[in-house]
Amino acid sequence: MLNKIKELEKLARPLEPLPAERDHLFSKVKKYTDNFLEKIYDSPAFVTTEDKGIGLYDSPISETPIDIDQALNLIEYNVDRPGLNPASGGHLGYIPGGGIPHSAYGDFLAAITNRYSGVFFAGPGAVRMENMLLDWMAEIIGYPKGSVGNLTSGGSVANLIGIVTARDAHNLKAKDLEKSVIYLSEQVHHSVDKAIRIGGLKECIIRYVPLDKRYRMQAEVLEPTILADKQAGLNPWLVVASAGTTDTGAVDPLKEIGDIAERQDLWFHIDGAYGAFFILCDEAQEILQGMETSDSIVMDPHKGLFLPYGSGALLVKDRQKLLDTHYYMPNYLQDTLNSRDELSPADLSPELTKHFRGLRLWLPLKLLGLAPFRACLEEKIWLARYFYEKVQEIGFEVGPYPDLSVVTYRYIPKHGDVNEFNQKLVQEIHKDGRIFISSTIIDDNITLRLAALAFRTHLNTIDLTLEILKERVKFLERAD
Repeated sequence: MLNKIKELEKLARPLEPLPAERDHLFSKVKKYTDNFLEKIYDSPAFVTTEDKGIGLYDSPISETPIDIDQALNLIEYNVDRPGLNPASGGHLGYIPGGGIPHSAYGDFLAAITNRYSGVFFAGPGAVRMENMLLDWMAEIIGYPKGSVGNLTSGGSVANLIGIVTARDAHNLKAKDLEKSVIYLSEQVHHSVDKAIRIGGLKECIIRYVPLDKRYRMQAEVLEPTILADKQAGLNPWLVVASAGTTDTGAVDPLKEIGDIAERQDLWFHIDGAYGAFFILCDEAQEILQGMETSDSIVMDPHKGLFLPYGSGALLVKDRQKLLDTHYYMPNYLQDTLNSRDELSPADLSPELTKHFRGLRLWLPLKLLGLAPFRACLEEKIWLARYFYEKVQEIGFEVGPYPDLSVVTYRYIPKHGDVNEFNQKLVQEIHKDGRIFISSTIIDDNITLRLAALAFRTHLNTIDLTLEILKERVKFLERAD
């Protein structure tokens, strides 16, 4: 038996590289990332390839290793080359993610130390760091002291946690669902619809509150609708608003909705994954007024604070409600009961095992301070306004004036189908690849979107976008 154990130990030794091997690996990875960053402003935002990274399958997982150069070549050709480059300042589609290098250093430290941030007993400093960050987020949106939250993988999981907490706070049972009413707008993010379904609430009545001309929920219609539902013997219990929709960037009238929810005893949940961090800017203070009236809110640091993907957050005003839904104490964790100085993330979410996400946010905030984050967000507001004005000068029709940093627009050709033309225009821009925009459907019209949120997006990016749009329109009109 001892010989077997020693032989297995010897075979497992590569898992613990010696200093020279660590230096070799790290130097290769550093060279690769340095090269990636040095070329980032000249790299395309989107690359269409025939293979779409299928070459990875030519090197299957096996018993035998490959060297670091081979591994990096596989990554470069099959992962970092095809498709969308989310690190590019030319990523102006969907809602861009971030990827500031300081966060990568935080992730490196978190991965090497493998600090566990799920339970206070096991990682008190890590838990304190994450709770400190959540307290700061609560403060900037106007939540009271004592509010709690959780750092999640993104807005989808954060919306799920918030909605199931609301469900339990209103003590909904299966027998109640067919008479229970949820109020949304048609512009709410699809992750809210998914959360309703996953949370066992798809049998609820869904009311889509009408939108105004700026695609914001009409608060003046919401309250009469709730009152009519109550009069009909139904159970209104949840309203979900958006602090920045994905399609149009619209911010619902949050304060008015919050006041209605309080009067009518509904849980008020805000999806602020895209827009909530704009509260750091003076320009957005009035637009986002009312976030503090919500019972729960989602914020995504991988959007508004430019972190790598996998950085979301949920805040809940009443800590007991979040605990009631998620707390569970198994026997094998009984030792942790003697160390309860702070709430543990594992008691406030579905996750027990979790990545130490807090370090990727704490480190850049501490190393850089808030000023550059605030300036970068405000820059994006002004870039959207600039684009809104300039794109009209080259013949485009625009949607509402941007609340934050999303602009909707489309081109009306002299001849032919408008939707078909704009669809072709998006395809032409994707083929070009220097910048990436996306499209959506609004009022049955194919509509183009510009979302300025990547931290590498600056004035020259917007000017290039305008130039490419002008070029491609001329090309398509000549082709017709």
